[in-house]
Amino acid sequence: MCLLDLFNTYVLNLRSPSGLSQLSQNLLNLNTDKTEVIFLGKKEHRFKTATLLGTNGFILADTVKNLGVIIDSDLSFSSHMKLNGDGSDKHPDFHQSIFDDPDVEEPNGRSVAPDEDLPESGPSLRFSKACLKSVFTVFLIFVYLLLTTVAVFLAYQTITDFLEKLNHPVMSVIYKEVDFFPPPGIALYPGKAQLLSCKHYNHNYIPPLVAPGTPEVGDCTMEQVSYVGPFTNQTQKQALVVQGPSDVRNKEVIFMQFSLTDAEEDFSAITYMLFAKFGDLALSPDKPAFMMDCEKNYSMWTFSGGFRTWVKMSLVMTSGKKDDAVEFRQESGVVKYNDRRTNITDELFFVVFEWRDPFIQEIKLIVTANPWNSVAILCGVFMALFKAANFAKLSVSWMIRMRKRHLRNRARELNSVT
Repeated sequence: MCLLDLFNTYVLNLRSPSGLSQLSQNLLNLNTDKTEVIFLGKKEHRFKTATLLGTNGFILADTVKNLGVIIDSDLSFSSHMKLNGDGSDKHPDFHQSIFDDPDVEEPNGRSVAPDEDLPESGPSLRFSKACLKSVFTVFLIFVYLLLTTVAVFLAYQTITDFLEKLNHPVMSVIYKEVDFFPPPGIALYPGKAQLLSCKHYNHNYIPPLVAPGTPEVGDCTMEQVSYVGPFTNQTQKQALVVQGPSDVRNKEVIFMQFSLTDAEEDFSAITYMLFAKFGDLALSPDKPAFMMDCEKNYSMWTFSGGFRTWVKMSLVMTSGKKDDAVEFRQESGVVKYNDRRTNITDELFFVVFEWRDPFIQEIKLIVTANPWNSVAILCGVFMALFKAANFAKLSVSWMIRMRKRHLRNRARELNSVT
């Protein structure tokens, strides 16, 4: 009982004029009318202590409020937890809501603000802040919806551009310089004409004819191939295949001379065809089938009698989506032959083959669509959509909470008026 007597004596001295004057000397002012006494501990101990000590004029309370926290005698904080409702469904940010909640319910049921003593935190100001927050939230939702629409349009445009570039590749032309071309195959269809000579020359020089119209010894590599034409009705065709020039730096040419006797046509000409490599024919096990495929894939040209036709070839290699193709492009010059023979019984044909330039033209189809760039743009777009959806969800949840809080406070005001 010594401790209780000491506490009772301290309370009496604190309430006496001498105690108040001692506080004033230390620059401390005590408002005894607003001073409350609370006993903490078990209920039976609190009752005994209050009976023995009394309050000596102070207000005895079961709950007191200090710095916005309501403390009860049992230290259960049940009165404080009622600020969020019935205490059963508390928000995860419970301790933060103590300071953010504009309306705090006291134990006696009266709804007050945490800063009630400040004149600027009245109901009108709180309503203005809530209204301003709601308007700002609605504006942000509208902005994010606009950004979401732009992001969706950007994703659609990115996918459309990627598919457009994927389906329509760009043609790229590359010129590759070489010193030697693979010898091409020159397939000639002389018909009734006879090959008189076939010789190789360099530097675009062809010597004058010594005995035109007479056979001469040649140095060309040739093969005779007989096959059925693919575009005719089982017509047998005879092809004279000559190995073409290859040394483009020395301007190698091939000069051939044909003779035709007793021409039955009104216009006499010899048809020829160029294909990629003469070696493919030499190594082919089925040469007639090889010539049929060449006739299907390559073009035919002609040169006329009584003229010297100079053919300049160029090679074009095209890489498609599935297969590669080889194409010959040519430029031809025609010069009239002055036949000085006395007894003319036949018609002479002259043709020269050479490479136009030392370049192989390679044509490739390039897809300009970059999948990694498109994937990066789509990832950024979907990330922006996710962030916008998350922000909209949080904003709507906040508005719903504000609406519930407003309804709850309004119900409290109606109950207090009732």
